[in-house]
Amino acid sequence: MLSSFTLISLVGVMLGVLVLVVVMAVYAGMERQVKGRILGFTPHILMSQRPDGFTESPPLQDWREAAEKARKLPRVQAATAYVSDNVIIDVESWQRPVMFRGIDTSDPAQVEGIRAMLDMQGHPESSADLGIDDRTVVSSILAEQLGLRVGDTVRLYSTRNFEEVMRAYKATEKPPFREEHAEAWAALKKALESSWKTDRGASVLDADAFNAIYNPLLSLMGEPMRKPENDLLASILRTMDASENDQAAKLSRFTPEQREDIRAAVAALDSPDVEKMDGETLKGLKKIVLPKEAVVSGIYQASQMAVTPDLFVPLTLAQDLAGLDDAVQGIALRLDDAYAAEEVAAASRAVLGPDWWLMTWGDQFQTFFALINQQRVMMYFALSFIVLVSAFSMMAVMFTVTIQKRREIGVMKALGAAPGQIVRVFLYQGMLLGLLGAVLGIGLGRLVIHFRGPIQGLFRSLGFDPFSASFTGFGVLPAHNQPGEQVAIGLMAFVLCSLAALVPAFFAARSDAAKSLRNL
Repeated sequence: MLSSFTLISLVGVMLGVLVLVVVMAVYAGMERQVKGRILGFTPHILMSQRPDGFTESPPLQDWREAAEKARKLPRVQAATAYVSDNVIIDVESWQRPVMFRGIDTSDPAQVEGIRAMLDMQGHPESSADLGIDDRTVVSSILAEQLGLRVGDTVRLYSTRNFEEVMRAYKATEKPPFREEHAEAWAALKKALESSWKTDRGASVLDADAFNAIYNPLLSLMGEPMRKPENDLLASILRTMDASENDQAAKLSRFTPEQREDIRAAVAALDSPDVEKMDGETLKGLKKIVLPKEAVVSGIYQASQMAVTPDLFVPLTLAQDLAGLDDAVQGIALRLDDAYAAEEVAAASRAVLGPDWWLMTWGDQFQTFFALINQQRVMMYFALSFIVLVSAFSMMAVMFTVTIQKRREIGVMKALGAAPGQIVRVFLYQGMLLGLLGAVLGIGLGRLVIHFRGPIQGLFRSLGFDPFSASFTGFGVLPAHNQPGEQVAIGLMAFVLCSLAALVPAFFAARSDAAKSLRNL
């Protein structure tokens, strides 16, 4: 009966260590796999122009020159264009907002990163070949939600389009410019009529009159209005900019044609054809709201545990959807070692100067990795209680042992055994059980990790899958053995079991030999 209790306590320690080893290895494996996937398409360092104040980074127009400059930085293997934004996807009248990432198909590393993520088991016809403008690779989560298969066609509406649409419709609901800004327009008209002078047969405006007209017009350009009215104001400003500036006389000279252009624009603004202007404004929406169509060329295995783009599209299509024309949002740098990103970024900031902003992949996913680390700590904390409970169980067993062996303890003390010798007897027993439990737990844990695929398949055959691929993003649960961590877990179990045995051993050593011998 006593040996059965001892065996139960040994199994308890072994199971506690086994669970800790397996769970921590799975967390380490998932972190490594997720990082590997993220680094397949995420720039190791994102280089962009430093934002002004609280605004986002401005579009990078001369990005090819910036990319060439970035390639000369130390440890940089590739520097390609970066574009990422939101769009609304439309599939058979089902719409939802999604995030997309532009892929430079000229960069083999990016294409290979997408290819490595493809779900070839569920969608064997998937391909990472995005062409140049009409293909997309979608996430398995989005494909499942919208019923997408390889070869389907999706429509993509830029969210920036809707901003333009709302701006245009709101403009058509406003009164004409001359009515909405009646006071400012009246003052401008009066200045345009009374400020003209003649100098050597040319129409001129002195510097004060020029500024009194030009500056209010420039400020009114920022007000919401119909596009034709905005174009007329812009034409007046362009004509004034094109005038001949006589610095010595402090005059701006206008040709008769320029004076007539200004007069015609003022007349059009003063007596607008509102219906015609509204028609021109709304007619321009056809180009703005025109969707982009893309064929699904592949489906990649996404995970609910990591935020990844819903769509990967070619760079040219990404630029169109983001409204960037030929510009990009930044330069994606790939290094010879992704984990040297912080070091390279620090050195590159000194080379590039204050006009450039560098963000590493660790900065971009800092919240996500912090969440994983917090979960690991919580799992350590929670599962360590299993080992602690096993240690208390061993303590109970050792108390039972001391009670069962009280006669032997009395004989030993009568023969002259010192209290320390008695303590060591029970302490060694607890240490032996702790050592065996730790070694067996680590060994069986590594065995479970090695055969996790068949074990997971067995669960699935029984209709129970606690780690479904749709949630984790992996057909077989990833795992990574960390010997140092596993030794630390075993050492913790050994120390707890040794301390658990020490308490009953201490009480056994203090027992009265005479009372123990009376029970013989």
